[in-house]
Amino acid sequence: MREISANLIEQTISELCIKANIYLSDDIKNAVSNASKSEEKPLAKEIMQDLVENISAAERLKLPVCQDTGMAVVFAEIGQDVHITGGLFNDAVNKGVAKGYTEGLLRCSVVADPLRRVNTNDNTPAIIHTTLVEGDRIKLTVAPKGFGSENMSRIRMFTPAAKYEDIISFICETAKLAESNACPPMVLGVGIGGDFEMCALLAKKALCRPLDIPNSDPFYAKMENDALEAVNKLDIGPQGFGGKSTALGVSIEVFPTHIAGLPVAVNVGCHVTRHASCIL
Repeated sequence: MREISANLIEQTISELCIKANIYLSDDIKNAVSNASKSEEKPLAKEIMQDLVENISAAERLKLPVCQDTGMAVVFAEIGQDVHITGGLFNDAVNKGVAKGYTEGLLRCSVVADPLRRVNTNDNTPAIIHTTLVEGDRIKLTVAPKGFGSENMSRIRMFTPAAKYEDIISFICETAKLAESNACPPMVLGVGIGGDFEMCALLAKKALCRPLDIPNSDPFYAKMENDALEAVNKLDIGPQGFGGKSTALGVSIEVFPTHIAGLPVAVNVGCHVTRHASCIL
């Protein structure tokens, strides 16, 4: 049994909140850069070049890459041979989020009640997803989620009669409804299977997979490519002004489902889809 202190978890989460909001992962940076080179319309190319510069400026100045520093979504893979000492795991995560957002001067966007709308002033509570795994380590991933794109996400409970093309159409329809609201070029995380909440979680997890790593199943890797091609034919383009770069990538995660259902969720991410990870 390996002991990991709640204080270490708190400090790690704090650092990941700041890192994720300033430094984009290489796959996203490369996708934005490549899109800026491939755009043919002058305005679309100019916008993509501005996005490249914005990413560079954020790193250089150590400032958030977007003013919406998001609601903190935390994925934790906790080894069964880990004993957390000095406090509860969820408390440590929320203390880390509070520390990271206040000391890192990140915008606090969370309200304590969905209808009464009073800001908590430290961006807590976080959305926490924990999974027990083998081993004596903890993998922590912080994925700040801005709500310009989150608000455009959708779920549909298809019947089992739905075809491959119907799912592609739903992904395209979601992108078309999002248009400029999602700050394109978008990243589209797609969950297929499970039940109502599971497919939404799969879609959120899909946004954390690097864009240069396709689904391990060739069938779904092809669906990712087909969906990306179809979305980019919509001509929504960077920031909604038209162009080839409506989406940077489509990532699909799947799970077994019930014989009577086929849930599909699309979690929309903006061009600064963010996540940072650490293994303790």
